[in-house]
Amino acid sequence: MNILFFMTPKCDVAYVEEEDSLRSTLEKMEYHRYSSIPVLTKDGKFAGTLTEGDLLWEIKNQLKLDLREAEKIMVKDIPMCKHYEAVDINSSMESLVHRAVTQNFVPVVDDLGHFIGMVKRREIMNYLYRHADFQNFGHSDIMTFPVEDSSLTGIVFYPKDRALYECNTHYTNDIAIDIRM
Repeated sequence: MNILFFMTPKCDVAYVEEEDSLRSTLEKMEYHRYSSIPVLTKDGKFAGTLTEGDLLWEIKNQLKLDLREAEKIMVKDIPMCKHYEAVDINSSMESLVHRAVTQNFVPVVDDLGHFIGMVKRREIMNYLYRHADFQNFGHSDIMTFPVEDSSLTGIVFYPKDRALYECNTHYTNDIAIDIRM
């Protein structure tokens, strides 16, 4: 399977550039209801991911909560605490799933490092959910999708009442989806 199958193209993704102001970033994240947003350089390369937490700490520590002052702060001057790892367009699905375990979305870059889109974790989970054989999935059954990656052992579907409620488990209707490390 190809990463492009899951990718939302850049033209459909809200992002900010390093020279954008804090205020415009807040407004863009609010409008799109994003909790994190890709940051690009002037020439379109992926520079990192800015989170709500990054913005809140910057406002608290630098602005004393004055939004008029937010016009003077550029995105490039805000420390990014979480570094979302991007995948190359030719990366394996295993690399994509590995990153999606800990990231809300996975940025996709071309051979020159230019941001071309992103894959949302939700899209991967929805794909697995839609392609699972729930017709023959009994109350006590476990359905596993093996992955070829040394750090992952598989993606497991099982009834919600058997869920372990761990941080890598996602719940949809009555099914728990667990990405095994």
